[in-house]
Amino acid sequence: MSLSQNKQSIQRLTLTALLTALAILIPMVMPIKVVLGPASYTLASHLPIVLAIFMGPAPAAFVALASGIGFFLAGFPFVIGLRGLSHVFFATFGAYYFQKHPGVVDKLTTRTAFSFVLAFIHALAEVVVVYLVTGLGAGTLAAGYFTPLFVFVGLGGIVHGMVDFELGYQTARALDKAKVVSFFKN
Repeated sequence: MSLSQNKQSIQRLTLTALLTALAILIPMVMPIKVVLGPASYTLASHLPIVLAIFMGPAPAAFVALASGIGFFLAGFPFVIGLRGLSHVFFATFGAYYFQKHPGVVDKLTTRTAFSFVLAFIHALAEVVVVYLVTGLGAGTLAAGYFTPLFVFVGLGGIVHGMVDFELGYQTARALDKAKVVSFFKN
């Protein structure tokens, strides 16, 4: 391994570690969070995951798992921690897709479509987790439960995921432009 490759490897490892720390800390310290159990919305909770998506599948999966751990450490209900762990699905898929199609984020239309697909996968995984946990006895199903599940966890998750994706994209672009970190090949 050349000196240049070694330096890039160390930078990548360091950035992954920083994003991992942020993914754990955000659920613990972010002052803006809404819990409508089993739904929860924590501002910028997906930001480290989105940044890791631009780095590749391994960092994305690792940071997504760390995010789930952060929700457990923050004292959120069990089902919300499990929802956090489900982020690994959309993060890994997004990273693989971005790796093959980096131009997907260049235009607002394709970036929005990409963001929607990721948010849909994200929300679907969370709805499945909540349904399995509540349907298998770790919670109880009340009459009319499915409407709030799909509205708050499903649709709310899509909106929250898309907002955080755009925040992550704009953050990555700003860091890239300032030559702090290179997320995109220019």
